[in-house]
Amino acid sequence: MKKKAIVLLSGGLDSATVLAIALQQGYSPVTLCFDYGQRHRVELAKARALSLKMGALEHREVKVDLRQFGGSALTDEIAVPKGRTDGEMSAEIPITYVPARNTIFLSFALAAAEIAGAEDIFIGVNAIDYSGYPDCRPEYIQAFEQMANLATKAGVEGTSKFKIHTPLIQMTKAEIIKKGLELGVDYSLTHSCYHPDANGRPCGQCDSCLLRKKGFQEAGVVDPLIQIGIQE
Repeated sequence: MKKKAIVLLSGGLDSATVLAIALQQGYSPVTLCFDYGQRHRVELAKARALSLKMGALEHREVKVDLRQFGGSALTDEIAVPKGRTDGEMSAEIPITYVPARNTIFLSFALAAAEIAGAEDIFIGVNAIDYSGYPDCRPEYIQAFEQMANLATKAGVEGTSKFKIHTPLIQMTKAEIIKKGLELGVDYSLTHSCYHPDANGRPCGQCDSCLLRKKGFQEAGVVDPLIQIGIQE
């Protein structure tokens, strides 16, 4: 039987590629997405659609209300930065950073893995083409993996050794897109925008939209969202 893996799936370009990689590597993935009070809630429907189309074993949606803390443009009434240059994006940790988000998500994934008897967790963090989030760095992932094996019954008893897989962490956005296309990812089903309109259409100017646009341009392919008239 194929080994189970927990795959964090946001509905975005990176996580869709990670799901494809987990499938390619022979895992039977359980996808996990989070309704955490994000303004771009359209990503939840995208995650469900991707999980179903790509053949995940199961899809789970977890509700965690991070709006009660706020402090981020994604969970609070704070303007989403738009039209920024690469230099401006990398100058400081942006206001779209959601405090402790990946720590929270990975903790849920760890609990799901321990209950399911899975040792492998996949997450689409990236340390190159990203917006400077501290919880996307290799040292953070290494520290969490160490903690996971110290803080769980399965880890202490030696019945499981948890591994956090970050296949995209040293890839550019263009390399990620090329890899996904090689694996047959349908990027028309993905959503990247931090500030979509009421119909879920991307703004085209937030950091995430600009990084997506740059990635497709450097990969030398047309974003399928442009072809279907969704992405600017």
